[in-house]
Amino acid sequence: MIELDPRSASPIARFGGQPIAIAAAALVVVVLGVSSIALWRAYTGGAPETDRAVAARQLQARAAQASEQLIEKTKGLEATQQESIDQLQVVQDQLLTVRRLLAAQQADNRKLSEQVGTLTEAIDGLRQSFASAQASEPSAAPAPHNRSAKAKPRASRSVNRGRAKARG
Repeated sequence: MIELDPRSASPIARFGGQPIAIAAAALVVVVLGVSSIALWRAYTGGAPETDRAVAARQLQARAAQASEQLIEKTKGLEATQQESIDQLQVVQDQLLTVRRLLAAQQADNRKLSEQVGTLTEAIDGLRQSFASAQASEPSAAPAPHNRSAKAKPRASRSVNRGRAKARG
């Protein structure tokens, strides 16, 4: 057989023969790691897991609060929108009423215009008949008509002068 020279063996191979030493070294490393983590948590004041859980709960609470606020704002917007719709309907009803009143007033204006036109025609007819009657009267009795026409303006002039003196 071939013998291995102990000098040529690797250092890991030397430890392979001593498993207790390897286990003891691993135990020391683990204990140092755990103690350093314990010291770090004690120094920082808490465990990161609990901090994360608290932060997650706070985020959930904030999300729930924001959701409730959004719901309230949405309800407020719905109420405002409904009020606006109601006001718009009232304005539309008022506009319709105003249009009806305007149409009725325009119809009344047309009727009155027609009546004024009819009355104007009737007055023109009466003037023409009066003028034709006056034209035929002076030839039949010129003297009495002239006297009464001249007497009345003088009487009215004197009455008007008396009124003017009383005012002024």
